[in-house]
Amino acid sequence: MGLVTKDDGWRIPDELWSLLKPLLPPRPAHPLGCHNPRVPDRDAMNAILFVLRTGCHWNALNGTGICSSSSAHRRLLEWTEAGVFDKAWVRALNRYDKLVGINWNWLSMDGAMSKAPLGGKKSGPNPTDRAKSGTKRSVITESAGIPLGLAVDGANVVDFKLARDTIASIPIKRPRPTPARPQGVCLDKGYDYREVDALLREFRFTGHIARRGQNARKLKRSARHKARRWVVERTHSWMNRFRRILVRWEKRADTYVALLHLVFALITWRACAAFA
Repeated sequence: MGLVTKDDGWRIPDELWSLLKPLLPPRPAHPLGCHNPRVPDRDAMNAILFVLRTGCHWNALNGTGICSSSSAHRRLLEWTEAGVFDKAWVRALNRYDKLVGINWNWLSMDGAMSKAPLGGKKSGPNPTDRAKSGTKRSVITESAGIPLGLAVDGANVVDFKLARDTIASIPIKRPRPTPARPQGVCLDKGYDYREVDALLREFRFTGHIARRGQNARKLKRSARHKARRWVVERTHSWMNRFRRILVRWEKRADTYVALLHLVFALITWRACAAFA
């Protein structure tokens, strides 16, 4: 009987690996019809997680003994093209919905900027960092902070311009809102635009937007429910614990988004494990 790998933050635990393993594509055929011994998939996934957690350069893997940097990065590209990390996030969401239940009554959406020193697609001048290259990620969460949607663009793109793509990216079926069970979205003043109001009506959401010029204290006293904008800010904080996300080093936008999806899968799976 083999050793049980638990969630120590540095290795893929057994339960999460059982979710990821069926999603991995078969080994691609070698053009010359020969093969060197292949690094085990789980070792490669552990190496990707190590880079994701520490934020180290890929070449630093060569000194860890987990997996070579070339094998790990090659496997990242292979699995990104196969949509492994996106599918893992969807599976984790479905499991969470079955075990706990996604609370669609209160959603929260906001953007966060990250430095992108190497640039690449979906990066742009950061207006808060002397126009240095940066990336903005827009995330929508449910009331417990489970990430439901993602949009990525340059740091110079304002939050409300990413609202449509963020909502449209929700990968699972959303229940139809009713007058008795409306679905609210909490937004800060950066979304106080008619375009956003029209967008929320289109998607049948009830907007709870902090309007520019409103007195925040007066609004809080008159509100029936507590403000929930902090929920998505907490999720951004959870994401930043994965240091490769805190600063974007990926030039390719697809690999950067794939790592974000892997972070989403990890956050969601850990929430499932807490209730299992």
